[in-house]
Amino acid sequence: MSLPMPPSRRVLVVGATGSIGRAVARAVLRAGHEVVCFVRPGTSRDVLPAQAELRFGQVTDAQSVARDGFRGERFDAVISCLASRRGGPADAWAVEHDANLHVLRAAEAAGVSMFVLLSAICVQKPRLAFQHAKLAFEQALMRSGLTWSIVRPTAYFKSLSGQVARVQQGKPFLLVGNGTLTACTPISDDDVAAFLVECLDNPSRANQVLPVGGPGPALTPRAQGEMLFRLLGQPPRFRRVSPRVFDVIVGVLGALARVLPPLRDTAEFARIGRYYATESMLVWDPTAGRYDAEATPQYGKDTLEAHYQRMLRGEVGDERGAHAVL
Repeated sequence: MSLPMPPSRRVLVVGATGSIGRAVARAVLRAGHEVVCFVRPGTSRDVLPAQAELRFGQVTDAQSVARDGFRGERFDAVISCLASRRGGPADAWAVEHDANLHVLRAAEAAGVSMFVLLSAICVQKPRLAFQHAKLAFEQALMRSGLTWSIVRPTAYFKSLSGQVARVQQGKPFLLVGNGTLTACTPISDDDVAAFLVECLDNPSRANQVLPVGGPGPALTPRAQGEMLFRLLGQPPRFRRVSPRVFDVIVGVLGALARVLPPLRDTAEFARIGRYYATESMLVWDPTAGRYDAEATPQYGKDTLEAHYQRMLRGEVGDERGAHAVL
């Protein structure tokens, strides 16, 4: 006997034009729900599914969010995939916190009952502006009175794909230290999107912070490089970069930024690079003082190896975001 389908919902998606936002729009439709995407003016109709309704406005403008996005209409849920494109402090707070807060307040006024937030696992050890901004909004969402789910993915395939072209060109794979300083259980955009949409109809995920990674064992950068060379049928070739290089760059740019304010974003980007080069994207165990791969929940079926294979065949490109390091 088949289980009854969950009721169809009307879902507003913000941050819908990024690679994960586009995947979320598709997943909402596959789940049988109606999707409305609030996007920037000038966004091409082609970037989102034909069945999705597009509404145009500025997510950083509270009045536009209410007037152009919600329009006084009924929505059952909001899924936010908003993320700072540059990672600088001002942009991070404007998008990760303020814009999300505009959406939350408009959702409350419109009688929305559920808010699903795409966050990031790295906020568990916050050292960067965008992490603090994300955490501040998480707290606001928890206090809102809405039913919420906060999803904290590990590393995305696109974030680990920046060296594919380099290796194809015959260059060595770059490692920070010996390549085993960090590890992650990478997850695909489609699997993250499916997980986010499932939160709409899964009571066990209500009012929960949900770390999630992809299937399989945790992979170090060295393991990622070895995988890539194996797929190319070549012996591994690595070049090491000392972690201290990041410390020097951060120190120099930080000092310059104190006297040259335009360099503040550049200095923050250097700190982002150091963070991702030296911290694992796994659940952090504060008691043991270490990252724990076994405690990091796994979800989905897509693997990084299959993603690399598609890239090598030219089926997908490099879609790294502004926070990419290598």
